Formats: sequence, C-alpha cells, structure tokens
Amino acid sequence: MTETFAHGPLDGIRVIDLSTVVMGPYAAQILGDLGADVIKIESPSDTVRMGEYRVTPGMTPLNLNVNRNKRSVALNLKDPAEHEQALRLIDTADVLITNMRPGALQRLSMTYTDVAARNPGLVYAHAQGFRSDSDRAGNAAYDETVQAASGLVDIAHRALGTPVFLPTIIADKVSALAIVYSVLAALVHRGRTGQGQHIEIPMTDTLLAFNLVEHLAGHGFVPAGGPTGFALSMSKGHKARRTKDGVACVIPYTEQNYRDLFAAAGRPDLATDPRFTGQPPGTGDVEVLAELVDECTPALTTAEWSDVCAKYSIPMAPVLELDLAHEDPYVREGHLLETIVHPSEGPIRSIGIPMRFSATPGSIRRLAPLPGQDTAEVLAELADR
Repeated sequence: MTETFAHGPLDGIRVIDLSTVVMGPYAAQILGDLGADVIKIESPSDTVRMGEYRVTPGMTPLNLNVNRNKRSVALNLKDPAEHEQALRLIDTADVLITNMRPGALQRLSMTYTDVAARNPGLVYAHAQGFRSDSDRAGNAAYDETVQAASGLVDIAHRALGTPVFLPTIIADKVSALAIVYSVLAALVHRGRTGQGQHIEIPMTDTLLAFNLVEHLAGHGFVPAGGPTGFALSMSKGHKARRTKDGVACVIPYTEQNYRDLFAAAGRPDLATDPRFTGQPPGTGDVEVLAELVDECTPALTTAEWSDVCAKYSIPMAPVLELDLAHEDPYVREGHLLETIVHPSEGPIRSIGIPMRFSATPGSIRRLAPLPGQDTAEVLAELADR
C-alpha cells in the first residue's frame, strides 16, 4: 500500500518553533511549507515582529511570510503553569528549533539534556552566533557581526574598496538553510535508529564555511599557493553592465563566449586579440577584458542581448527590479509572488515555494497567525492526549 502525504513530504512531523527574529522562524517556515505541523511558542510581551504594518501591529511583511504555515501559541515561559504547558508541547514534538542563548535555556530548564530526558526522540536544533565551546559563546550576534566574524566583510572590502555589509541578512538566511538540512538529516537518522539528537548551528561557523567554498583559493594548499579570494568574483569588472536601454548581467565565461559577444557587438577584431586567447577563463588581463565587454554591451538592447546570449550560450539575465518583481513574467509564471487575502490584513503578497516535488509538493495551508491566535486550539489538543 502506498503511503500518501497530503500536505508535503514532512506531513506528520511536528516542529516547535521557539525562536525569534529571522533565522529560526525562516527555517521553521520552510519545514512548514514542506508539510510539517509547526507550532510557534511566543511570549505575549516579547514577540519580535519588525517593520511597518498596515492593519495590525506586528503583522509586517516579514512576519506574514516567515510565520506562515504555523500555529501561534502565546505562553509566558516564566510563569510555572505556562512553562509546564510549553514542556508538554515539546513532549509531543519531533523537532525543536531555538535560538535562545544557553544561559536563558538553562534558567528555563529547556536545554537539550532537560527536554531529551522527557522526549528522547526529539531533534533539538540550537542556533546561536558562536560555538558553545568558544570564548565568544555568550556574545550577542547579529547578521552584521557574523558577516564580520566570518570574513565576508573582508571579501567585500577587498572587492569594493570599503568594508561594507552585504545588503541582505545573509548570515540569518544561510544559517536557516543549515538548520533545515541538519534537521532533515537528523530525522533520517532517527528513522533508522529511533534516536533524537542535539544539533548546534553556529552562525559564524556556518557562514565561514559558506564563504570559503571558493574564497579559500590559494590557501587551500600548505604552504599557501596564493592569496585567499576568488579572483574573478572579486575583480572590479565583476558587475552587471549597461545595455542600450537598461542594465543586464552579461557575463561571458569561456573564450568562445567572448568571441561571440565581440562579434555580436560589431567588434570581431577583439576575438583574436592575443591578450585574451588561449588562456583559461578568469586569467590574463581580466580587468582590461572586463572594460572591453563594458564598452561592447551598450551596442544592443537588453532584449537583443537576451536573444544573442541564448543563441550562443553566453550567461545572461536581465536585472530584476524588486519593485517590479510581481510583474516579471518569470516570477509570475513560477508563482514566486502571489497575491492572497489575509483574514486580518487584507490583500498581501506571499512568497512562493521555490522547491518543486513531483510526488509530495509543499503548500501554503495557513497564513501567518496573530500572536497567540491558536493558543486555545493547541492546548485543547494537548488536553486530549
């Protein structure tokens, strides 16, 4: 008999989201999108819901997306009776996600040791800024501090000439993905052995490993064969380019790509320039070559470059303006932004589910709840167990 999963591959898995801000909630949202029953435990006086709202305080665009496919239970963990209700909910869970600092978890008797004694099959995912066995373990960590501590600011400084932060909360989001794949791996292990386990996801370690995939470079050898940093992506010419009518990513990678691009721009003479022929991509006069490409791309419109690059397999994409994302054909056809009606907030834009499963597709089954909206329902279920 074939087992069916009505709501996605994680149908039947219960996740307790005991986290704040973005990293933990985003990870729990992804698990919810994939079918898990996610229960968010929120303190009535300490809910982090940042940004502007339209109707209800706290119901921000960020909250409306990262807290979808969840039920919200308002519990004051400092109150003995409500603390016990939270523990009883954790007893029913397959997964717990938290980003509380170790000291707070100890005071609440919610460390892995505490809860595993009650629920030995629990997968306990604890994310924090720095490793628990380091001298920074108790330090406050925000996306910017993790970008600095993981070397990302150094990469930006060397590439751009100024020590800027990336204009996205990349540490939170990369670490959220690490939570997701770690939880899934631990669930596979539990399925084989029946054993739960503790997973520690240090944000700094996670982002450093992410950065070093290509930027370890010459330091991958001992002694070092060259500096760190992937030269091509750190060059000044590594950017989107002006076309006749806009901006696009036109980024030739092979010698043939360059020949075809120069010919399309009316500069076939450059295709045989000895400075650029017979060398591996990303070597030779990289900056000079980039400047010549910059000179060539205004010869055609973005649409014309799209046709040329598709014909000759040159990597190319128009630059998506986020303000117009909902009108973009690719975004619309992929249902990557959908207008839906929220019961309290009215029409909102919901971010689509990017993963596609042939047999067990994910879905958006619940819109983001108001704080504590589902307390009575969830606690009634608890009483019935």
